[in-house]
Amino acid sequence: MKYLELASAYKELESTSKRLRKTLVISQLLKKTKESDLEKVIMLLQGRVFTQQDERDTGVAAKIVIKAIATASGYPTNKIENEWRKIGDLGEVTEKLISGKTQNTLFSEELTLKIVFESLQKLATMEGQGSVDQKVKLIAKLLSIAEPLEAKYVIRTALGELRVGVAKGTLRDAVAWAYLEGIEINYDEEKDSINPDNRDKYNKLILTVQEALDKTNDFLTVAKAAKMGLSELQKIKLKVGTPISVMLGPKARTLAEAFKIVGRPAAIEYKYDGFRMLVNKIKDKVIIFTRRLDDVTKQFPEVKDFVIKNVRAETCMIDCEAAGYDSKTGKYTAFQSISQRIKRKYDIEKLAKQFPVELNVFDILYLNGKDLLNTPFNERRKIIEKIINEEDKKIVLAKQIIVDNEEDAKKFFDESVNLGNEGIMFKKLNGIYKPGSRVGYMVKYKASMDPLDVVIIGAEWGEGKRSGWLTSFSVACQSDGDYLELGKVGTGLKEKREEGLSFDEMTEILKPLITEEKGREVKVKPNVVVSILFDEIQKSPSYSSGYALRFPRFVVLRTDRSPEDIISVDELEDLFFEQKKS
Repeated sequence: MKYLELASAYKELESTSKRLRKTLVISQLLKKTKESDLEKVIMLLQGRVFTQQDERDTGVAAKIVIKAIATASGYPTNKIENEWRKIGDLGEVTEKLISGKTQNTLFSEELTLKIVFESLQKLATMEGQGSVDQKVKLIAKLLSIAEPLEAKYVIRTALGELRVGVAKGTLRDAVAWAYLEGIEINYDEEKDSINPDNRDKYNKLILTVQEALDKTNDFLTVAKAAKMGLSELQKIKLKVGTPISVMLGPKARTLAEAFKIVGRPAAIEYKYDGFRMLVNKIKDKVIIFTRRLDDVTKQFPEVKDFVIKNVRAETCMIDCEAAGYDSKTGKYTAFQSISQRIKRKYDIEKLAKQFPVELNVFDILYLNGKDLLNTPFNERRKIIEKIINEEDKKIVLAKQIIVDNEEDAKKFFDESVNLGNEGIMFKKLNGIYKPGSRVGYMVKYKASMDPLDVVIIGAEWGEGKRSGWLTSFSVACQSDGDYLELGKVGTGLKEKREEGLSFDEMTEILKPLITEEKGREVKVKPNVVVSILFDEIQKSPSYSSGYALRFPRFVVLRTDRSPEDIISVDELEDLFFEQKKS
C-alpha cells in the first residue's frame, strides 16, 4: 500500500469531529488493505509502531526532527524553529516546508507503508554514540521521498503525536463495518447517524467484536479474525499470559445508590489503596500485568513466589490488588508507598523489603482451560476460595461480606477505612466479568472525594529558584481519542525529592516526552497519568474541555495507569452536574 493512502485517510479523520464519519473512513481503508499490510495499518491508525506492551520507543524528540527537516528541505534550523513557534505543530511545519522545497529529480522512490513502518521501528534500535545523527539521516531520507501530506504524518507518528482522533470504540466499529457481512449500515453523513437494516443484528455484531477485543486486547488479532468471518471471530478465547483490560467500577455517591446499581443482597469487599495486578499462572511460570498492561513480574518477585506456592491451579488468570503495608504495624499504607516499585529495574529485593505488598485476590477470569468471564460472580468467588491457600501478609482473599442493608454496609465500610483502605466495593452476585468496562456489576463507595486521573499534556519552565524545572503542568481529560485541556496544576509537588513527588523528578520524567517548545511553554506526549484533587468543577470557555478545576493539586503519579484510563469529558460533565445536586 502507498503511504499516501493512509496519509489521505489521516487527513479526513483530522478534518471531522463526527465519530461515525471517522468510522466510515477507517472501514473504507480497512476494506482495501491487503493482509500483508493489515498489521501496519492497524498499528499506525493508533499512532503506534510498537504494541502497547512493547516498551520500545522511537526515541525521537523535537530537536532531532528539526535537524531532519533542515536536511530534507534545505531550510536553516532557525527558519524551521520560527515556523514552529508560529504554527505550533512540527507536522504542519514539515508539510509547509516540504511543499516549498525544489524537486531536483523527475523521478523519486515511492513512499510505501512498509518503508515508513519499518523505518520508524528502526529508530528504536539506534542507541549510543552517533545515534542522533543516524536518526536524523533516516527521518530525512523518509522526508526526501515524501509528499508534503505524507511528511506531516511521518513526523507526527515519529514524535508520538498523531492527533487524528481515533478512539478504541471507533476502531472497533470500523472493523465490524469493514468485514462483517449481512448488514447494511446506511450512514447519513449530514446527520452523522446510521440506520442499519437490522438493528438487533448490528448490535450483536458490534458486541461480538467487543467481546473478542475484551479477550485479546489486540485489534490486529480481532481484525484478522473478522476478515475471515463472524464464526472465526467467535472462536477467539482468553489466553493466559496475554494482558487484557480489567473490569472497572464507577463511583456510587451513597450506600443506597450502590445497592440500587448492583441489587440486594450484594457482595461487599474492602477497597484497597494499592494497584491492580492481573496475575497469570501457567504451571510454574507467573506473569504479572498492571492495569496499564505493563509486565511487572520482575519488579515483584515475591508475588510470583506467593502465587506459585499458594495458588492450586495449572493455569489461571486472577484479578488482584497489591496493597502496601507497614512491616512494623501491619497496617495498610497508601498507594504512594509502593508506586515507586512499579517502574524500578534495580535494587528490587531491597525495595521489596522496604515496601512489602500483600496480594488481595478478589476475582478469577480463567481456570485450567475454562473461560470464566460469563460465570456469575458468586460462583467465581467460590472458585477462588477453593484454589487460594491464604497466607497472611502474602496472599489472601479480599475480605467480603454479603448484606442487603445500609447499616451493615456502613459498619463494614468503617472497618475498612480504619484499617487504612480507601472504602468498599459493591458487587452484583450474579454479575459477569466485563474487561475494560465500567458497568453495573460492581461499584466503589468512598467517603472522601475521589481524585481525578488526568494526563499531562504540557508544562512551563520555571523561573527563579525553580529555574531548570518544569512547573505549572497542563492536564487533560479524554474524548474519542483526543485530549482536552482542564487547566494547570503545580500545587502538591515538592522542591526536594525526599519530601515526596518533586518538580525535579517530574521534569526528569517529562523532559524526554517534549514535542514542542514556545518560549517557556512546552507540549509533551500525553503519556504521564497523575491523580489530582480539587475543590470544584467549573464551566470554563478558556479550556478545550469546557471545564476547569478549582484549586487542583497533585496527589500521586499513577505509573500503573495509561492515558486510556483517565477520566473522559462525558464523565467530567456527569460529575459537574452531580456536585450541583449535592
